[in-house]
Amino acid sequence: MNEKNASRPPIDHISGESDAPSASKHHEEVKYPPLRTVILVMLALYIAMFLVALDRIIISTAIPRITDAFHSIDDIGWYGSAYVLTSSATQLLWGRLNSFYNNKAVFLAAVGLFEVGSALCGAAPNSIAFILGRAIAGSGSAGVFSSVVVIMIPLVPLAKRPMYQGFLGAIFGISSVIGPLVGGAFTNSKSLTWRWCFYINLPIGAVSVFIILFFLHLPAPPKASISAKDKLKGMDPLGTFIFLPSIVCLLLALQWGGSTYAWSNARIIVLFVVFGISIIAWVYVQHRGGDNATVPPRVFLQRSIMAGFGFSCCVGGTMLASMYYVPIWFQAIKGVDALQSGIRTLPFVLGITVGSILSGGLTSRFGYYAPFVIASSCLMSVGTGLLTILRVHSGSDKWIGFQALLGLGMGMGMQAPGLAAQTVLPGPDISTGVAVMFFGQSLGGAVFVCVAQTVFLQRLTSTLSAVLPGSQVSEIINGVGATGLRGSVPVDKLPAVLVAYNKAIVTAFYVAVGVACFSIVPALSFEWRSVKAKRGPPAAAAAAGREEDVEAGRKSAGETS
Repeated sequence: MNEKNASRPPIDHISGESDAPSASKHHEEVKYPPLRTVILVMLALYIAMFLVALDRIIISTAIPRITDAFHSIDDIGWYGSAYVLTSSATQLLWGRLNSFYNNKAVFLAAVGLFEVGSALCGAAPNSIAFILGRAIAGSGSAGVFSSVVVIMIPLVPLAKRPMYQGFLGAIFGISSVIGPLVGGAFTNSKSLTWRWCFYINLPIGAVSVFIILFFLHLPAPPKASISAKDKLKGMDPLGTFIFLPSIVCLLLALQWGGSTYAWSNARIIVLFVVFGISIIAWVYVQHRGGDNATVPPRVFLQRSIMAGFGFSCCVGGTMLASMYYVPIWFQAIKGVDALQSGIRTLPFVLGITVGSILSGGLTSRFGYYAPFVIASSCLMSVGTGLLTILRVHSGSDKWIGFQALLGLGMGMGMQAPGLAAQTVLPGPDISTGVAVMFFGQSLGGAVFVCVAQTVFLQRLTSTLSAVLPGSQVSEIINGVGATGLRGSVPVDKLPAVLVAYNKAIVTAFYVAVGVACFSIVPALSFEWRSVKAKRGPPAAAAAAGREEDVEAGRKSAGETS
């Protein structure tokens, strides 16, 4: 055996069967880019993440002007749901793309798709074109969410990654409040119009693309060298064909049920039935597909991945079921406009920002993310519980403190599921694991905000019926927004109506309380794994689609022996 061969790792190391010390040495030899390159690339990733997170909510204050421009009051529901539908439905597909293709190329494709959708929304001549643009942008946003975390892996050591991901959580929280403010500024501007809510994405997104294009250089993923035929098979076309319409059916049923159509309507029932049948078929296809499945069973059934998916669903559900109704509480109960209600949710943003950065920094310092997941669950439960004691005359000391505590809890746990995927999964599976976490957060939000909406409307109808005649109740629910509540009610009835409205909002908060309390179950199910632990390629890597690495090692050894 010559000297060149002696420097190579043995075959058993390549297949993941080597002893721990050797694996640790291999892990330590990984070289990362210079800090200045990392900072520049991370800035580009943060910009892209900010844009797609902002785009989810910026439309809220622009919708009235959009409907005026297109004379399309009947299409209002689609302006928001088209984005959510494609974002949720394509999340796992983007994760699979990151497993087989260069992550830089996938990210640029996702940003490009998002930019095309934004341009179409800005230039839309009619409502149909606008909805199409929202759908395209939603699909691109899903790819950005998945790719950002995956791109971080070769840039930053796992032990330092929590700190960088903490800033991602902070950006997500900040965009949730800035979105309506920016949207309102463009919409009410004398020189600009609502179209700039979408045009603004083009120049800012171009900055991110430029930096990534010229400064990011990534190695090809482990599965990039396989044939085009095997890549197509690994993309699980049958599973994707079944999964996409199943999620669309579920989200449409949740969007329409109880608002556009009654829950007992045949359309809603058919959508749920189609979802149930197709998701069962998809699970079967995943079981049969093995390593070529969209979500290989060995990935999803890993303890921390299941826990992370469940916790992500709870975080998404808690966030939307609570923070969707806090601005409504400000507008209906306190009588402020949409802009002021957005400003008054800043304590929540501050809480998320502090929680994300604090947990990220401490996880990088001590290595363990599980304690912060448990703390997150507890703080979310307390924070949502405190929201239920808000009353008509509650002062700023309550709504500031309650929001800050809830935001702190959410921030501490938002990034942990993604970190778990990076810690417990072999390299080729990380992109799939990360996509599962983002999908869980999106799915949980979509499901539980609809549950909260149903509970809210039922409670509002019953409480208002005890105070007002039926015609006025119908007018308040269907024709008057939260901001216009005070102007549509007789002065002598207003105090009782405000109490009734407050009770309905508090009932919606109870949905968030239930989801937050349940989150302790997946929170306690996380493995106590450290991001600072030295680890080489796990033995499961061969089963994770890395047979080509093993074969390459055998050929190499044969050539030099």
